[in-house]
Amino acid sequence: MKQLYFVRNLMLAAGVALLTACSATPDLEADAEEPRIPLPDTSEMDPRGIGYVDNDPLEGFNRRMYYFNAKADEYVLLPVVRGYEYVTPEVMQTGVNNFFTNLGEINTFMNSVLQLKGERAITTAFRFVTNSTIGILGLFDPATAMGVYREKEDFGQTLGYWGVGDGPYIVLPLLGPSSARDGFGLLVDSLVYNEVVDEMGLKTNEELAMMIIRSINARKQIPFRYYATGSAFEYELIRFLYFRARDIQIQR
Repeated sequence: MKQLYFVRNLMLAAGVALLTACSATPDLEADAEEPRIPLPDTSEMDPRGIGYVDNDPLEGFNRRMYYFNAKADEYVLLPVVRGYEYVTPEVMQTGVNNFFTNLGEINTFMNSVLQLKGERAITTAFRFVTNSTIGILGLFDPATAMGVYREKEDFGQTLGYWGVGDGPYIVLPLLGPSSARDGFGLLVDSLVYNEVVDEMGLKTNEELAMMIIRSINARKQIPFRYYATGSAFEYELIRFLYFRARDIQIQR
């Protein structure tokens, strides 16, 4: 019992000493120096610590679409990609990717011109002409071997370059993260691409086959796997990374 009283008295004494020390402590906040590097404004930080709160008024719909995309990816898209990889020689897979990448140079050229990026437009035009001729319709990529590397621009970036804001976040069916601005940009880019394909004079079934192969190749090039980030807040994380990545792409 004496030991219990001793411990209690010791704790009381320690508490009194601590309160006395705190009351004598100077006002550190008043004496603090201004930080040399400005700290970010935390007024719009996500309370869960994921990042800045992004414009997501359709969050309920977007979360359901995100889940739908995850299941479609798991049970349809990825099995098709694995089958494609199994039956298609690697050299042919590379050629297919080069071919569609070369067609994409047309959109990059158009958007580089619209953004007044003359040097990038010239680089893209050189790549397209070189790979379409020496590279045999884009199946090979001699331009990269020459040290002329690919640039990428889309109409969403063009709109952002001229000051159009992101608009609401939206998760597109199968395509994934986007925004109102980038969704419209994707529509414009798709119309341009379809015009290019129409100029090839392909039959309807050939265009359909080309669209399917292009979709399979596009998914193959993306290493992302749903629910594999290790984050308990993957939806918020992907949304945050999407907006930050688009900001960087527009500013470069």
